[in-house]
Amino acid sequence: MSYCDFVAFYHLILHFQSPHVLDYYVMSSPELLHAAHATHETMRQIRRTLHRNPELSFQEYETSKFIQQRLAELGIPFRVLANTGVVAHIGEGDRCVALRADIDALPIQEESGVEYSSTKEGVMHACGHDAHTAMLLGAAQILKEREAVEGASSLGGVIKLIFQPGEEMSPGGASIMIREGVLENPRPEAIFGQHVNPDDPCGKASFVAGTMMAATDELYWTIRGKSGHAAQPHKATDPVLMAAHLITQLQTLISRRLNPFESGVMSICTIHGGHATNVIPDVVEMSGTLRSMNLAWREAALQTLQEHTKILGASPLYGGGEAELRIERGYPPLVNNPQTTAFARQVSEHLIGAENVEDFEPKMWGEDFAYYTHEIPGTFWMLGIRPPHLDFTPGLHNSKFILDENALPIGAALLVNAALQHLS
Repeated sequence: MSYCDFVAFYHLILHFQSPHVLDYYVMSSPELLHAAHATHETMRQIRRTLHRNPELSFQEYETSKFIQQRLAELGIPFRVLANTGVVAHIGEGDRCVALRADIDALPIQEESGVEYSSTKEGVMHACGHDAHTAMLLGAAQILKEREAVEGASSLGGVIKLIFQPGEEMSPGGASIMIREGVLENPRPEAIFGQHVNPDDPCGKASFVAGTMMAATDELYWTIRGKSGHAAQPHKATDPVLMAAHLITQLQTLISRRLNPFESGVMSICTIHGGHATNVIPDVVEMSGTLRSMNLAWREAALQTLQEHTKILGASPLYGGGEAELRIERGYPPLVNNPQTTAFARQVSEHLIGAENVEDFEPKMWGEDFAYYTHEIPGTFWMLGIRPPHLDFTPGLHNSKFILDENALPIGAALLVNAALQHLS
């Protein structure tokens, strides 16, 4: 059943169903889907406004002002954290649950061809964070409207809305917001978030309990030799040869030092050195990334990379070179709490139908939502956004990335549903 068919079906149920007693704190599925559908056009306009005006990580000043203005229009109190982040509160009570959206864009020149394309040269919402923000603002509207009718206590507690900057850039906006107290006063019992997924058709939601995404560490090598004539290599120390050997040897880390039943990837993606065909250069620089699912293996692997880099650089075979590795630690693995994930999956099946809820295959991507789930129980799920008439759409971080905006109300409804059901 497509998303549009699903919403139409529930509208019929809502129209013809007999009155029945609902849990005081929980909106029925038809009621929630109806409310989400009513916010569709608002979310679409929000998303397109943000898409036209993308801002890079930790530079989301206008985006932050836009979010603050919308929250003020809804009468929702908020405060600013991490310079451009916003945290808002709806409801009252002793219990608390949090919902999170990221707000930053990527340094990509848009080539999607949509009429609301980015107006900023070289900057694009190519990862769907504009949609994440629109869906959380849509959820805010639904929750505020319920609060206005039923009272603040009708939500069953406090719902924190976290609009987070800098997901695409280390150290990650999540780590900064946590340091500045986003998970305090009150402290959430659980946190929920979602990410658009172009691999799935519009309206599908997919979950994984346990490790969902990898730790992401950046690696930067500097290999120093001694310049010389290419025809007299014995009088030089060749950093190009050292780099070549290092590239091939380091793959042993994955093939021989990692349990074959576990996952890890190391990719060396840049190499620079030299300027002439007959000159051995002084320096070669390389960079890459290590992706790991296991924290203990991550630490051992990084230590091994450091030690092997020094040993190779000092080898007498090369004639007195030197190699250094600088590591920039990235996000930890994203680990979904089994209990909150089982809960979120179950209530999502109730909302959108079991046939629209699937398993998600873990990826070696990185996501700073991981910082939240290392502090409190939480679940991050994927939301299908591929137009149903297409078998393929460009993936995340692609200059031609597009999404089906019919996914916006279902995403907003999933967030509201998770929060209200958890507090009930």
